[in-house]
Amino acid sequence: MRSGRLSAVVVGVLLTGGCAHATGVAGVSMKAPAEAVALTPAPSGTPGTDEQSSVQRPAAADPVKVPPPQVSKYKYAFPVKGCKASYQRKLLILPKTTIWADKGCAFIAPIDGVVDEINLSNRWSPSTDRGPDREGKFVSIIGEDGVRYLGGHLDTVSAKLKPGSKVKAGQKLGQIGNSGNARDTAPNLYFAISWKTGPAFWWVRRGMVEPWDYLDAWLKGNRTLSPKDETFKLRTKVGETPACATLCAGRSVSTPQKEEEETKKPPKKKPATPSPTPTPSLNDTSTL
Repeated sequence: MRSGRLSAVVVGVLLTGGCAHATGVAGVSMKAPAEAVALTPAPSGTPGTDEQSSVQRPAAADPVKVPPPQVSKYKYAFPVKGCKASYQRKLLILPKTTIWADKGCAFIAPIDGVVDEINLSNRWSPSTDRGPDREGKFVSIIGEDGVRYLGGHLDTVSAKLKPGSKVKAGQKLGQIGNSGNARDTAPNLYFAISWKTGPAFWWVRRGMVEPWDYLDAWLKGNRTLSPKDETFKLRTKVGETPACATLCAGRSVSTPQKEEEETKKPPKKKPATPSPTPTPSLNDTSTL
């Protein structure tokens, strides 16, 4: 009996100790062992300055250059080569532009084409200011796009060029100067876009389409922006040979030669006083 009581006491003590632990499987503590807690690193918070400076950022790659879209099958070149150039981007009198560049800079073909007109002499005079002579020495070509391109105020025209000569985009056509009515200005290139007409319709070749948007594109690398559609749309609207509307007539003045001839004319002679008719003699039978 004594041994039985002792066994009961032991069992009671064991049961009481089990109930003293946290809820869980009997005899198993729910607390993490002290060793496990010590092994778990505490959050370090914001990295220190030394840590940040030790991080090396990868070098940025070079930007990918995307070529401009091809918007036509034609390729163009900016008409001045090898020199710094600037140009007007607004309409002054005619739809053309003045490209300012040093004397002797190259005027080049803006597109493959055929030479249309050439003027090798500077016939412009301020006393007459004739429209056909205002561009001085010039070259115009008809591009493979059907558009006419004119470069005027040239100092010289390239040798061996003649109407009908084939040219390539970038080929030198002449050297920039200030011939024509640009004689009192800085050297420049008179640049105009139009369509083919006969020489009698010189006002058409002086410019029909505003060129600066195309010059902007060719200068910045978009070499396929073409004035063809705009040019032929305008030709359909106004006709192939529209009447001249701007700067059409030259100056109507008397030339010094005519004035000199008028001053050299001899003065008119005063009519002589007629002498009295003699009375015929009775013996003169010739007046009868």
